[in-house]
Parts: sequence; C-alpha cells; structure tokens
Amino acid sequence: MISPYADCASARDTAARFVAEHCPWADLDAVQLVVTELTANALRHTRGWWRLRLRAEREELTVELEDSSPAVPEARTPDFTGDGGGFGWPMVLRLAGRVEVRPTPSGKTVRAVWSSAAVTA
Repeated sequence: MISPYADCASARDTAARFVAEHCPWADLDAVQLVVTELTANALRHTRGWWRLRLRAEREELTVELEDSSPAVPEARTPDFTGDGGGFGWPMVLRLAGRVEVRPTPSGKTVRAVWSSAAVTA
C-alpha cells in the first residue's frame, strides 16, 4: 500500500484482512490501532509519501511504515486540550511487542513486531 492512494481507514482495513488471513493469533485491535497511528503520523508529520508493509513469517507479524521524513518519533507530554496530540507514540510502544525506528536514505521506517509466542505465554 503506497500513498497517496490510501488513507488511515484503508490501511486499517488492509491490516484487518491480512491479520485474519495470516496471523489469526494476533490482537487485531492492537494491530489496527498501531497501523492507524503510524499512518496518521505519516500523514500529519510528512509532506511526502508513505508506504505500509505487512509481513507474516512463522510466528511473527511485522508492520512497517516507511515515510519521507527523517524525524524520529518521540514521546511527549499528551495535550489534554485536544490541540497537540502526544498520545499516539506511547500507545504504539505499549501495544506492539517490539518497535524499531530505522533511518533510510529517503526518510525512516518504523517497524512494529508481534510474536505469537508472546500471545500464548
């Protein structure tokens, strides 16, 4: 899925279909929230493209969102007035089993990984 041909809702729906088919053990709500948040952040904080990748390998589900901004997400104090956000990145960090941010030549990739072993443990 590559922008600008999709939005948060399309990304979330794609993730739901992928999880149902390839990773039924995964927490669908958590995956959808992470996909929505990563996509929303790319739309809000970049002026360029973004690309969502979903991958199932053995006992892991990987969600990657690559975008055109080199800025690394950072936790900040949530704004309870409704104007400034600050809720999404901490939520991503809590919901995914592991989160990595890697610079790329054209921006960055945020990777969220879930393990089926963590679900059954």
